Amino acid sequence: MCLICDRIAMIKSGNNPYFVKELDTGYVVIGDNQHFYGYSLFLYKNHDYTELYQLEKNERLRFMEEMSIVAEATAKAFGPEKMNYELLGMGDAHLHWHLYPRRKGDLENYGHNGVGPVWWYPMEKLYSDDNRPSTEELEGMKNKLLTELEKLI
Repeated sequence: MCLICDRIAMIKSGNNPYFVKELDTGYVVIGDNQHFYGYSLFLYKNHDYTELYQLEKNERLRFMEEMSIVAEATAKAFGPEKMNYELLGMGDAHLHWHLYPRRKGDLENYGHNGVGPVWWYPMEKLYSDDNRPSTEELEGMKNKLLTELEKLI
C-alpha cells in the first residue's frame, strides 16, 4: 500500500487527525507540517490512476474543479499572497495535490534571494517536527478550512 492509500485508510477508519472533508473525487487534509501555514492536500480516491490524462474526461474535470475549490477555500481560510499547486508523484504515485499558501519571506534566505518554489526550502527544515501544529492549532486550522469549503460547495 502507498502512503496516500494509508492516509485514506486512516480517514475511512476515523483515525486521520488531519482529515477535513470528503468530496466527490477526493479527501481534503491539512498537511502534517506547516512551515507554509495552511499547507493542505487533496487526495484522489482511486489509486488505479497515476496521471491526470488517465482519468475519464468527466472525472478529470471534476477532480480539477474540486482541487480548485479546495485551493480557493485554503486561500480564504489562511490568507496567503499567492497559492502554489503541485501534482508530482515520483515519491507517491497516487494522484494528490499539494496546495501551498505562500507569503513573502516564507523561504527565508533560501532560493533566489528568498524567492522561489517551496522545494527550494531545505527538506530537513520543511519536515521538521517543529512545524507540526499542536492539537489545538490543528483543530483551528481544520475548522477554518471546513468553514470556507462549506461556503463554496
